[in-house]
Amino acid sequence: MQQVDLAALEQALVDGAPVIDVREADEYAQAHVPGVTLIPLSEFAARYGEIPSAPAVFVICAMGGRSAQAASFLGAAGINAVNVAGGTDAWIASGRPVETGA
Repeated sequence: MQQVDLAALEQALVDGAPVIDVREADEYAQAHVPGVTLIPLSEFAARYGEIPSAPAVFVICAMGGRSAQAASFLGAAGINAVNVAGGTDAWIASGRPVETGA
């Protein structure tokens, strides 16, 4: 499974790549990377079909553990998935912009 840093995530967002946040809804509502789509890990197996087709799908969580699980799942399903190292916590700590709410 490929892993990328926050700079690569920023570029993916600019490029319009799908970015999936696998945290739970309450975590997402507190703060999330602008432009990401919420599919909680607890619902992921049932909902991953909602992810648009793309050359790569970026997956993020709080720190990287849950997103690594989701990226591995997608990889096993034949989808090129990329884990975001450091996750949303690192994004926030870096001073990058965030959105709040559902």
